[in-house]
Amino acid sequence: MGDLVNRVSRIAGAVLGTAALTVALAACGGDSLEQGKEKGAGSSGGAGNSGGGEKGSLVVGAAAFTEAKVLAELYAQSLRNAGYSVSITTVKNRELYEPSLEKGEIDVVPEYAATIAEFLNAKVNGPKAPEDKPVASGDATATVEALRKLAEPRGLKVLAVGGAVDQNAFAVTKEFAEKNKLKTLSDLGASKLKVKIAAGDECAVRPFCAPGLKKTYGIDVTGIDPKGVGTPQAKQAVKDGVDQLVLTTTTDATVDSYGLVFLEDDKKLQNADNVLPVVNAKDAGSAEIAAALDKITKVLTTADLAELNRKVDAERAKPEDVAKEYLETKGLLKK
Repeated sequence: MGDLVNRVSRIAGAVLGTAALTVALAACGGDSLEQGKEKGAGSSGGAGNSGGGEKGSLVVGAAAFTEAKVLAELYAQSLRNAGYSVSITTVKNRELYEPSLEKGEIDVVPEYAATIAEFLNAKVNGPKAPEDKPVASGDATATVEALRKLAEPRGLKVLAVGGAVDQNAFAVTKEFAEKNKLKTLSDLGASKLKVKIAAGDECAVRPFCAPGLKKTYGIDVTGIDPKGVGTPQAKQAVKDGVDQLVLTTTTDATVDSYGLVFLEDDKKLQNADNVLPVVNAKDAGSAEIAAALDKITKVLTTADLAELNRKVDAERAKPEDVAKEYLETKGLLKK
């Protein structure tokens, strides 16, 4: 499976249905947890593997899709730069890595606020809780506050949240936007234009897709073209005028190459899946670790993340290389 599919399956779990929150991420291999801390110190290799490890060993967990691997490299290299010996363990899905984070087998994981909040909501309050009594919303501050209440009793520490966000997004052609003066989804609703959405077939029933667009924005959705979430086929269908709106994600760096532009989710229909580190409080809860990771959180933008993904997916660059270049560009690595 391609990395884009894996990334989309991650976001689809958060956005296209609460039931999917407890379904595993697409499994595409990677290192196993059996590497452990004892075997794992510095085992990921790659660029930026310096720092000497005089402050001890840490394991950063990464899910098996491009964006998670890039974020894990950013975290690992920043922590090495701060003097820790760091290995990266790739784990297939959240169902596997979250318990390992609680146990301290993994110390640090890059996460998405709304998705991990609802995952823990389901774990603590039952599988129907995300649907019956959701804790995530379009408000990042409130979502993170709810996340902390669920995470802390489980021995997890939620660090500062940043502006980078990977959540569902809708795009139209530049020509369609200019012709109809569209910048936001509210503009599309007010235009009374009929639109067909290129998306997964679940879009027809999921609250964050067609039903939400109708209810929140008054958009006249005439149908779903089941070409998948953010697939090349879906974007091409909108480019060709077969469909008017495509469902993809905010960190999709290929939108512009299809002549498409995002419409702003100005009423915050989508949950706040902002990027943030979650750590094992006992093993990685120090202010020093938080400070090293916070440097990344403060500078990383959605556009940055999209570009890092593009370099890996389109240019076949290695996650460790694009992470190192980014950190150096931002002045966050000692040369």
